[in-house]
Amino acid sequence: MRPLLSIALVLSALIGPIITLPNGAPESVCNTMLPFHGGGIPPLTTASPFRITPVTSVVGSGQQLQVEIESFPANVVFKGFMIQARNRFPPNEVLGQFELTDESAIKLINCGGESNTATHTNTQLKKDLALEWIAPANFKGEVVFNATIAQDYDKFWVGLVSTPVKVVESGQGPTSVVGISTTRQPPTTTTVPPYVPRATAASDSSDPIYQGCGDTKGCFGFPEGCVESRNCRAVVATIVQGERYIFEMKSGYNRPAYIAVGLSNDAKMGDDSVVECVPEQGTVNAYASWTFAGPYGVSRQGIAQNFIRLLEKSYVDGVIHCKVERDAVTTVKGQKFDLINEKYHLLLATGLKADSTHVSYHDIGRHVSGVPLALAEVGPVQGMSKLLLRLHGALMLTAWIGTASLGILLARYFRQTWVGSQLCGKDQWFAWHRFLMVLTWCLTVAGFVIIFVEIGGWSQVDNPHAILGVVTTVLCFLQPIGAYFRPHPGTKRRPLFNWLHWLGGNLAHIIAIVAIFFAVKLQKAELPEWLDFILVAFVAFHVFMHLIFSIFSWIQIGGCASERRNNQRVTSMQMADMTPSRNSMSSMDRKQDAAFSGFRKVMLFFYILIIVAFVVALVVITVLAPIEDAVESIKKQIMN
Repeated sequence: MRPLLSIALVLSALIGPIITLPNGAPESVCNTMLPFHGGGIPPLTTASPFRITPVTSVVGSGQQLQVEIESFPANVVFKGFMIQARNRFPPNEVLGQFELTDESAIKLINCGGESNTATHTNTQLKKDLALEWIAPANFKGEVVFNATIAQDYDKFWVGLVSTPVKVVESGQGPTSVVGISTTRQPPTTTTVPPYVPRATAASDSSDPIYQGCGDTKGCFGFPEGCVESRNCRAVVATIVQGERYIFEMKSGYNRPAYIAVGLSNDAKMGDDSVVECVPEQGTVNAYASWTFAGPYGVSRQGIAQNFIRLLEKSYVDGVIHCKVERDAVTTVKGQKFDLINEKYHLLLATGLKADSTHVSYHDIGRHVSGVPLALAEVGPVQGMSKLLLRLHGALMLTAWIGTASLGILLARYFRQTWVGSQLCGKDQWFAWHRFLMVLTWCLTVAGFVIIFVEIGGWSQVDNPHAILGVVTTVLCFLQPIGAYFRPHPGTKRRPLFNWLHWLGGNLAHIIAIVAIFFAVKLQKAELPEWLDFILVAFVAFHVFMHLIFSIFSWIQIGGCASERRNNQRVTSMQMADMTPSRNSMSSMDRKQDAAFSGFRKVMLFFYILIIVAFVVALVVITVLAPIEDAVESIKKQIMN
């Protein structure tokens, strides 16, 4: 029996340290917080579905604070846990004590202090557990809650850290720290006001996120110049403390909106490391993600989450505010990001849609820093120039609202106006038509080349504007080539050319106008939605003028035909068809202007005035986009 007893004692000694502890963590792991799981199973380093969430970010000394263990996505369960509050700064001692609120699920142990650590009492499934912690009476400073969460025997995470909680003198908390709300907000409900896409987000001029911009931290936001006016829709501040790199971000509308900042080598989306702050179930969570090019996209899948830490967060009235610390040197997707020695473009984006794996298209806004930045260098951060983008819009608007509209009108209705007067050896209508259409061709080709240079390739935006623009450019490009090879008047192929030339020109004009309507929906264009009304007014005016000219043309043609039928006389004012598809004229037609020429000249002058007004208005709105911010800036300058 004695040998058997000895063997049993040896086995128990070997097995003891590696069996699970269903009754909670022992005091022997107060420092490591590492579970006694068999086989040397290491903790997981992937992103944890669990978060440690203090309900406030400030608490008075000696006061009670609720701390929650939450899961994202919801309803993820766990079996065991260990949690304690530690001083945020060395020596990182365990502070405060927990209250025993549920003896069936929670027990308290002593880790250098009485009841200062909470753990489980059994391995039954748990979710969304709430604990009560009491701040130490003789301590003022910042604490963080450290936790180990075991989802299963071989699936656990060690070192989960909450956002910091500031312990202040009793009677002062809860309060606010650096402008961040300390009261945890309930989940967003359906009573949210309607979304206003052009509203300003971080618009409080006293907002602490702007304090120190250009002096102690670099700040970057949009629209351009908003940091100086402290009126950004979205803003990121880069804070460097030794080898600590902190990104403070703020964005907010009256609907939940994420905000993200990416580090890019080329100022274009694709192969960039991104840090996201995403509103989820009434709180804010931070994630690391990666952007892909061709087609563009963002994903967290396969991206380690252990090189970022959410330090502070708030989500109040649709405004999201977070501070995320990132490791100085990381390797993501095989690419090294060295914030100490390398420079990067900042990609700032915000949008409405996000799910458990990625954020969606930045439908609220996006901005890119103009030059690569060394994050440790403090100074003004300018956005990438939008000159080429604005120039593209101005050229296309001038071409298809202005010169093309006028050129088509002249060719259709003014073939027998200014008869006998020529320009460069050609009839007035033809000389001006050719000049205006060549100008349209030059403006269109220039705008097409400029936008390809700006984007660096084909647009990945889910909007028909790019396709319609390409079709318009192709048709426009072919028009002068066809005109150069047109058959001589009187040949049997000349009518076919006339119809094809007419069809190509009008089709390009119509498609171009439709493309401009779709351009208003492009987030990058930053055009106001009410611009659609101006475009509708232009279309209505253009159609109305065509209708007026057509009515008088048919009246004239009908009158001449009646006279011929009655054989009363042959008028010297007999008029050829005003349409470009039929351009035969008798020698008498060319001696003097056709009937109603004076009326047509007056209407043409009126048409030119209105078209110029449309072009000027549209170009100004496009070049100064977002026009609301430009107007507001002008008002402030006038008031000052």
